[in-house]
Amino acid sequence: MISHDIRPILSALLRNRTGAVLVALQVAIALAVLVNAVYVVKQRVDKIGRPTGVDVENIFVAISAGFATDYNHAATTRADLAWLRRLPGVRAATLSSNIPLSGGGSATTLFQTPEVKGEGTFMNYFDVDESGVDALGVRLVAGRNFRADEILPEDPTGSKPVPNIIVTKPLAKALFGTEDAVGKVTYDALGHPVSVIGVIEHMQGSWVDSDKLDHVGLLPRRAVGPNATYLVRAVPGQRDAILKLAEEHLSTSDLRRVLRIVRPLDYYRDRSYQADRNIAIFLVTVTALLGCVTALGIFALATFNVNVRTRQIGTRRAVGARKADIVRYFMVENWLVTTAGVVLGAALALGVGYALSRAYELPRLDLYYLIGGVLVLWAIGQVAAWQPSKRAAKVSPSVATRTV
Repeated sequence: MISHDIRPILSALLRNRTGAVLVALQVAIALAVLVNAVYVVKQRVDKIGRPTGVDVENIFVAISAGFATDYNHAATTRADLAWLRRLPGVRAATLSSNIPLSGGGSATTLFQTPEVKGEGTFMNYFDVDESGVDALGVRLVAGRNFRADEILPEDPTGSKPVPNIIVTKPLAKALFGTEDAVGKVTYDALGHPVSVIGVIEHMQGSWVDSDKLDHVGLLPRRAVGPNATYLVRAVPGQRDAILKLAEEHLSTSDLRRVLRIVRPLDYYRDRSYQADRNIAIFLVTVTALLGCVTALGIFALATFNVNVRTRQIGTRRAVGARKADIVRYFMVENWLVTTAGVVLGAALALGVGYALSRAYELPRLDLYYLIGGVLVLWAIGQVAAWQPSKRAAKVSPSVATRTV
């Protein structure tokens, strides 16, 4: 039955093709944008949702800076850490050289030989003390933690050898392949040997956009003053209360320094991902608006076709066409226009997806997204044309005689 309608529908569309062509182009553009926008949003959401390996929700950061000439960085930080560790609800606290997931940090290169030949292996490192592993909430899967007697004094030049290191599994794999990393020796940029004493299951470093985000190493060394960065890990549910206590204490305990900032660690994580979040929100908004505009375009075309064919509809009703036949006619007509746009849009979506993957090193467009986009556009087209089609079915057969 539907096949009998297609020839007259195509004939009618060809006689008044401008509107149909414009709507088909609109559908094609909408499909190309919809599919690629949703795919990009999915990439951003996956990126933001990656496991950090760090107990982000229960850690806060306090940063102070000594300014007086008689400020004693070592004594002050020892007193601060002792006070913080005594607080009920504090699991661990450490002095750190950098803040994970903050966008700022320190990095170096490790080598296989003391001659430091070749490109080496990238490492984002954090100076911590014996409480660093517990303060970060990372999980040791091999080897051991640092001992208190292994923590080195601060090294402003960064030239003194650091004999021991704890590394993440991805960094260990990059250095030693599938071999057990514990006990293995690597070399720093000055050719000093560094022995791996522990391996962390997973930890993200400072730069969320880095392709080596999980190439992280912990060094047993006191961070350089006069700035001090404390990482404090609380038991679940008590972080915010302890943060306020720490802010009050650290701001008044030593007037030779100033407390610059106290923030939960998720503040830095969210700030680092702000651009990704904004892009996702923008694309979702644009895609939703484009879908609405496309639906309005299809609705307008169907309404226009009903209005200009009132006499023909009345004539068909007069010769025996049922209301369902009229509805089917306009729904099929709309489906043909939408399908033409979908076919063009599928090719356009693949082309845009390929261009995006080349320009921004994104994964190639998954065809599941294209299939989903096609189904969504078909559904939008049919829903948008339903009301005009129902209105066309209400045209009385008497209209044929009144409009002759």
